[in-house]
Amino acid sequence: MTFSLAGRCARTGMLGAVVTTSSIAVGSRCQHAAAGIGAALTQHMTDPRLGPLALDLLRRGYSAENVIKALVGATPRSDWRQLAVIDAYGRTAAFSGASNKPEVAEAHGKDCVALGNIVRSKDVPFAMVRAFEAEPGQPLAARLIAALKAGDDAGGEFKPLVSTALVVADKQAFPYVDLRVDSAADPIATLARLWQEYEPVADLYVTRAIDPDSAISPP
Repeated sequence: MTFSLAGRCARTGMLGAVVTTSSIAVGSRCQHAAAGIGAALTQHMTDPRLGPLALDLLRRGYSAENVIKALVGATPRSDWRQLAVIDAYGRTAAFSGASNKPEVAEAHGKDCVALGNIVRSKDVPFAMVRAFEAEPGQPLAARLIAALKAGDDAGGEFKPLVSTALVVADKQAFPYVDLRVDSAADPIATLARLWQEYEPVADLYVTRAIDPDSAISPP
């Protein structure tokens, strides 16, 4: 009952992930990203420990494919897990265990990988990939949200969506964007609105951290 996408912006090198589900507070469990390293998704009977572990393995030089193999091999009951990884070069890998409930699908595209489980159609992740690839000149956050909307339009979940989350990593150890909707009637629309509000000040908050003397507060 979750669909998600991890992606990379070839123009800026930013990495990020977006996810939505019919359970509360999905952002505390499923999406992970690190600047210059990659992004990871972990869902379906989610083990939140696997996201940071995936990023650590990428940091150590593992390929995306070998990261997934290592996670599956080291995880008890990996048959319950659905996982995806993208590295800093846009290479992807994914895994859907045998105990994942249908419909279950994975889709790989240029600089992106999408997952879906307990969704209405296997086309959900493929629709997300198509939307992500459609406008490569747009900010990564906007492309990730567009992918989420496309997944919902392609069938989405059987239950009403409740929560969604977006994370984007740029050059710093902290996220460039980290937005979460924990409980809402239309979480994707709410996330899109939050990004519209945050986009004008995103660079400012980075400047405040690394060069506070030059930071100008928003009106």
